[in-house]
Amino acid sequence: MLIRPATPAGAASIAFHRYPAEADAPERPVYAEWVRGKVQAGEYLGLLALHGEAVVAGAGLVLLDWGPTRGNPEPLRARLVNVWTHENHRRQGLARRLVTDLLAQAKARGIGTLSLGSTEMARPLYGSLGFKPYPHEMLLKLEER
Repeated sequence: MLIRPATPAGAASIAFHRYPAEADAPERPVYAEWVRGKVQAGEYLGLLALHGEAVVAGAGLVLLDWGPTRGNPEPLRARLVNVWTHENHRRQGLARRLVTDLLAQAKARGIGTLSLGSTEMARPLYGSLGFKPYPHEMLLKLEER
């Protein structure tokens, strides 16, 4: 299994795996363009696992210029995104390996706070890596008001 960094050329693959359902196909080009720009700007750190030529797993970090907060003078944060593994390659530790590598990259950059959204299936993995539920946030979608 080869692990390699995501490049701008891999943005379409990342978008496909983020939006695999055919109903979500219209989202892919927009997301791919966003990923491409973030990778080029150094604001998206992605890792892809390849089995032969096929991408079978991936994970990414979006670097966020959050600004210093109370008790944390470091302005950068990161959000873990696009963690997925092809169904034929699950339960082999690929997601754990990719996320662990990205956490090390975040730490090397001085990033101490990371967040993510999770499916129920992935919660045990993230919990085992030290992520904890965080009840202090709320969400408002202005277009729904």
